[in-house]
Amino acid sequence: MRLNMIKPAVGAKHSKKRVGRGIGSGLGKTATRGHKGQKSRAGGFHKVGFEGGQMPLQRRLPKRGFNSFSLSAQVRLGDINALGISDIDRITLIANGLVSPHADRIKIINTGTIEKSIKVCGVVVTAAAKTAIISAGGEIV
Repeated sequence: MRLNMIKPAVGAKHSKKRVGRGIGSGLGKTATRGHKGQKSRAGGFHKVGFEGGQMPLQRRLPKRGFNSFSLSAQVRLGDINALGISDIDRITLIANGLVSPHADRIKIINTGTIEKSIKVCGVVVTAAAKTAIISAGGEIV
């Protein structure tokens, strides 16, 4: 077998549908667009969500209450170790530029190593990071 002899399996390739090429093609006259209506005409289009003039669903529903946008931030143990600070809380992480001030949730993850004792207050810590902090002589409040 040679590379120039390789062909797709029989029936795997289909020829393009040629519409509007006369009665004999079977796809002439309306060219698969049906009869009349906005979508049958050239340039006939409407916005996404358009419902024929009826008030669209996204405008019928109330726009109040639930807002799902939230920003969560992750801090690596290696970055905390490089800081050289023993007391870690939300304010110190924001002040040192490790976390955005807009972050709703801050989580310390076990990436990198920690060699010194630290005290973590008011920040979520993963299970692996918790064992690493405690084994280094630190505590989590």
